[in-house]
Amino acid sequence: MRLPIILDWLSAQRPDILCLQETKVQDSEFPKDAFAGTGYHVHFRGMKAYNGVALLSRKEPDKVTYGLADRPEPVLKLTGASYAEADETRFCHAVFGDLHLLNTYVPQGYQIDSPKYEFKLAWFRRLRTYFETQFRTDQRVLWCGDLNVAPREMDVHSPEKHLKHVCFHEDVRKAYAEAVAWGFEDVFVKLYPDKPQYTFFDYRKFPPPDGKGRWLSALETNKGWRIDHILATVPLAKCCQLVEVDLEPRRNAQASDHTILWADFSL
Repeated sequence: MRLPIILDWLSAQRPDILCLQETKVQDSEFPKDAFAGTGYHVHFRGMKAYNGVALLSRKEPDKVTYGLADRPEPVLKLTGASYAEADETRFCHAVFGDLHLLNTYVPQGYQIDSPKYEFKLAWFRRLRTYFETQFRTDQRVLWCGDLNVAPREMDVHSPEKHLKHVCFHEDVRKAYAEAVAWGFEDVFVKLYPDKPQYTFFDYRKFPPPDGKGRWLSALETNKGWRIDHILATVPLAKCCQLVEVDLEPRRNAQASDHTILWADFSL
């Protein structure tokens, strides 16, 4: 459904790498032919109707792997899914020379009293273990994606109303912070520490301030969340020149509720 939006954005912006999450399509039906002639190499792992990550890059990666590598039994018990469905469709690790890129779709969590929320918290602990066992903090590692956490109060509209939300609850913010503390910097916060900016706007409508006229979209009223992030280890974060949220894709008909976050690194 959103393929035309992606193709238009690629053509206009020509990023070196584009990471997609929640593609919701099994590998046999991924529209890889649509990218033929665009100049992009395509790697993906997905399943029907849920999850899914994809990587588009102008340069062919040296290596691409999926999943967190530990394969613990609780993953299967909590999700009732196969390992591939639980993990491999949520995490892609691509290597480009000395650059490691991690494309991530963190579980949403459903409700704080559900096993799915425990699965989400465990996922952040497993991410921390992956970082510790796979990398050193002096390497160039880029971690990005739909991480399903608004880390600070300014990262969600009306934070006092969302204290028990699975993307803002104190436990998930702590789990996220502990994963980040391994050695990552949020490049948006690094460059713009006091700038409120959202990347996700749900499909609900809100009444206008005067109570009259048509109801307004979450984008029009700026009722959003910053839950999509680009994080980098210190050697890479130092190279970050610019970070922006492009709201134009969100304004398209049949747009995703997420929009595009991008960063420019001078390597």
